[in-house]
Amino acid sequence: MADPKGFMKVERQVAERRPASERVHDWDEVYPGSPGRAVLPIIRQQASRCMDCGIPFCHQGCPLGNLIPEWNDLIYHDLWRSATDRLHATNNFPEFTGRLCPAPCETACVVGINREPVTIKNIEVAIADKAWDDRRVVPVVPEWHTGKTVAVVGSGPAGLATAQQLTRAGHTVVVYERADDIGGLLRFGIPEFKMEKKVLNRRLKQMRQEGTVFKPSTNIGVDITGEELLDRFDAVVLTIGSTLPRELPIPGRELDGVHQAMEFLPQANRVAVGQQVDGQITATGKHVVVIGGGDTGSDCIGTSLRQEAASVTQLEIMPTPTSDRPGNQPWPTYPMLFRVSTSHEEGDVAREYAVSTSEFVGTDGRITSLRLSEVTFDAGRFVPVEGTEREIPADLVLLAMGFTGPQQTGLVEELGLELDARGNIARDDSYATNVPGVFVAGDAGRGQSLIVWAIAEGRSAAQGVDAYLQGSSALPRPINPTERPLVV
Repeated sequence: MADPKGFMKVERQVAERRPASERVHDWDEVYPGSPGRAVLPIIRQQASRCMDCGIPFCHQGCPLGNLIPEWNDLIYHDLWRSATDRLHATNNFPEFTGRLCPAPCETACVVGINREPVTIKNIEVAIADKAWDDRRVVPVVPEWHTGKTVAVVGSGPAGLATAQQLTRAGHTVVVYERADDIGGLLRFGIPEFKMEKKVLNRRLKQMRQEGTVFKPSTNIGVDITGEELLDRFDAVVLTIGSTLPRELPIPGRELDGVHQAMEFLPQANRVAVGQQVDGQITATGKHVVVIGGGDTGSDCIGTSLRQEAASVTQLEIMPTPTSDRPGNQPWPTYPMLFRVSTSHEEGDVAREYAVSTSEFVGTDGRITSLRLSEVTFDAGRFVPVEGTEREIPADLVLLAMGFTGPQQTGLVEELGLELDARGNIARDDSYATNVPGVFVAGDAGRGQSLIVWAIAEGRSAAQGVDAYLQGSSALPRPINPTERPLVV
């Protein structure tokens, strides 16, 4: 244990962010320097709060099984190199999760039963960023090559984790991406202010030096057929994500100015790094309404504020969450609480709960407002409350209501892959599909989930592929693909 009385003597303290009035005018990460550098002044004290529990429930909260008490103790004793090694033993990309994961490990922290939990996420990203600053993150080149080839389709976190594990196991791995650059939602969905793309680029450079080959601008199922892929490679791993957005089929959906969040965010991300986007959807001078209360909705808010929207309103059909853990969501589950993201801090954002949109209203084919009403949950469905219907101005509506599953037309149909009851690609405990040699990992098999689950599934699928190719595998034991996270 770092300090037996640390959790009693030291209060929880998170890294300080740049002032909202400053950061809303740029696209840099919201922490000065980086999240890791921002937390360095307080990291040793915060690590001392870890109790080194006999049963560390933070492991249960983290799908990767991160060795959290171990690297907390190492940081407290100023052993950064060892802490880096323990962190990378279970997580290929801690600089991603330390920025983007909602930290279910913290809500499972034993200290959090009756005190504020350990700042696990802050400590994780501090270890990762300092490792990069000190040049301790180096290519891990395999000692020998198996002669086996693997194609990974999709370059999000699941695909990258799969590819790095299999490359290090000695296989020749090619990652195909239909977009014009590698990274999936890490590049095109996550705004710069949450993770600057240089953080992604340096990891991709490491993977290239290890031997992973990247092929962007290649649409598998179009440019290369599924049959050709199976002929060229000994195994194929599909990490194509859950990309079909949930729709809102109400009157006026066809109006100009109503867009899916993933039409809006990728364009803004490209412009933020200096690219030219013709006909860009922007929030500048507009009354913006974001429908959906999750992380994607928050990203739309931060982006709209940086584009100088006239106003921003966020709508959520669920009732207002409580500030304290609800009784039906006990420790160590991930509770649904009222949370204020960095984007919410940056402007006068109107947040409305327990409301549902009934119609988009427009003039000359363009949206001008939307009609909504309060709702109540009754008999398993949301019911409008009579007399609460009203209209609010809207020049730009962004649908951020999540995703329903992977794209089923094209490659999935061509390969004849079976789907489960939820519309995801079915797989067994080794992440293998019904087609021999074809595996699936990440959101395409699990459904929309967290980045930490994507990485965990990528690592696990790599073990399944390695065992398929060689009869056995020394890679980490896979997690059960049917297991559900402790997240509502």
